[in-house]
Amino acid sequence: MNRQELIDNIRRKKSFLCVGLDTDLQKVPEHLLSEADPIFAFNKAIIDATAPHCVAYKPNLAFYEAAGVKGLMAFEKTVKYLRQNYPDQFIIADAKRGDIGNTSKMYARTFFGEYDVDALTVAPYMGEDSVTPFLSLSPNPSPVREGNTAEGGRNHWVILLALTSNKGSLDFQLTEDKQGERLFEKVIRKSREWGNDENMMYVVGATRGELFRDIRRAAPNAFLLVPGIGAQGGSLEEVCRYGMTEDCGLLVNSSRAIIYADKSENFAQVAAEKAKEVALQMAELLNSK
Repeated sequence: MNRQELIDNIRRKKSFLCVGLDTDLQKVPEHLLSEADPIFAFNKAIIDATAPHCVAYKPNLAFYEAAGVKGLMAFEKTVKYLRQNYPDQFIIADAKRGDIGNTSKMYARTFFGEYDVDALTVAPYMGEDSVTPFLSLSPNPSPVREGNTAEGGRNHWVILLALTSNKGSLDFQLTEDKQGERLFEKVIRKSREWGNDENMMYVVGATRGELFRDIRRAAPNAFLLVPGIGAQGGSLEEVCRYGMTEDCGLLVNSSRAIIYADKSENFAQVAAEKAKEVALQMAELLNSK
């Protein structure tokens, strides 16, 4: 999915909600555990219920890898189900990959070639040669700084970790160099040499408030993937006040507050209601913008 298609979906649905599929077998409704593939059964029900209210889904790979081969098969089935039944949904693999160049090429081939997702979260710590392989075509990666259009016309997006909302982010991300530039600002500034607004987004935690203004100074038009509303306590209004652009420029993720809002046999219906509540807030914020 390219940038304009994503923007069009946001405008059409009046929502920039991303539903996080952090599917934990210890948290799914008990009646699903008798299913042949309870992870996929849960995901399918959540997707069918929430798809009208969101524009993206973000499976977190840790929750699938924890279940071994069966979990990875459920992840693959989830992506295929979205592609076949909800082709307008933007699919993010939240895997936080990033390694030396030849390893990153294999990760890129895995997620963009084998699994066929739109975007992958990537850690920037190892620098340019660990990130640029993800900005390349699959299955035969090649530099695409002038387009990044995959076979069949689909973009591949890197979503680079910039300013996260976890407590430990203070250990590194806000440290300053002698010129007063903070590490998250350096990451964004430097990464603008590798990608552009058509193929690179940034992860910025919803709890960062006014720091979104600093993010926007460094990346005024880039899309931001924003986790942390709902269970983590981030403010949607504050995120939009400091981070929204004319094209919206935001994908705001909610996971637990939606998918685990209920553990009865009505869990999907309740998830739909929670997603709709957030989407209605987003519609108001888009209209006010």
